[in-house]
Amino acid sequence: MSQVWKKPVLIPTGVTVKIEDGKIIVKGAKGELSQQVHPVVQVNIGDNSVVLDIIDGQKTNAKDGKALAGLWRQLINNMIIGVSAGFTKKLELVGVGYKAIQGDKNLVFHLGFSHTIDFKLPLNIAAEVTKNIINIIGVDKQLVGDVSAKIKKLKPVEPYKGNGIRYVGEVVRRKAGKVAKTGSAK
Repeated sequence: MSQVWKKPVLIPTGVTVKIEDGKIIVKGAKGELSQQVHPVVQVNIGDNSVVLDIIDGQKTNAKDGKALAGLWRQLINNMIIGVSAGFTKKLELVGVGYKAIQGDKNLVFHLGFSHTIDFKLPLNIAAEVTKNIINIIGVDKQLVGDVSAKIKKLKPVEPYKGNGIRYVGEVVRRKAGKVAKTGSAK
């Protein structure tokens, strides 16, 4: 079983981490994130690192306690990275006439339908559109991925021509189209 939960999470300069009422609060240059910590996991904040431990009652069920501690170690690490550097997902529009127009807090899509699609961005999420590339930017990794997935779902990639919305660098498996039957006619 993995022992990643024992590895300390380093806190970079400019980021503060504190715990209040079982809630971990991480502040940095890009923003602030907070989340309620699971009662099985104990968070210890040192000078420049965060170390996790499993509460004694759960040591009898070590597998679940270690799994939760590993999960929370990664969640805290993502919170620290988010408030210091931020997260970005890049989407690509592929298709003739497919385009996205950036508004104040929304994106307007032209995806080959008879109507345009107005996609409202949630708070703390920004989008940048350049030609056929859409950058989704935010401090919360989960929210950035969720918004990217919802945008991608507006026009899934079709397997014959490859038109649709995809992640930059995503490999799309293409299907062969209909093949004319070869043979002699009598």
